[in-house]
Amino acid sequence: MSTAASRTSTAPASVPVRMLFDRLLVQPEVDAAERQTSAGLVIPATAKGPKRLAWAVVVAKGEHVRQVAVGDRVLFDPEERAEVELGGTDYVLLRERDVHGVSEKESDAGATGLYL
Repeated sequence: MSTAASRTSTAPASVPVRMLFDRLLVQPEVDAAERQTSAGLVIPATAKGPKRLAWAVVVAKGEHVRQVAVGDRVLFDPEERAEVELGGTDYVLLRERDVHGVSEKESDAGATGLYL
């Protein structure tokens, strides 16, 4: 496989970087610094509470990443991350082992199969 082909398969054209080894470049979905409750109250970043994980979308992956694909929605710990800005957009660098889970795709019926 040529170098140009491997770049296009691991990173979209909008991200001018090729990830190495087991690294992932993800774009966080929401700012984990401030949260909002279902009632509309804003919880500031300084408020202490239980450790919360955050969701992000994988935009690029290294050649040794095995279980995560570009476009997957992953769960990670926002306190254990390295941030980078590319083209005015903030991204997070992770190792594959720092990902706690990958969101399953919704089925045609819209049910996830999980029951509480």
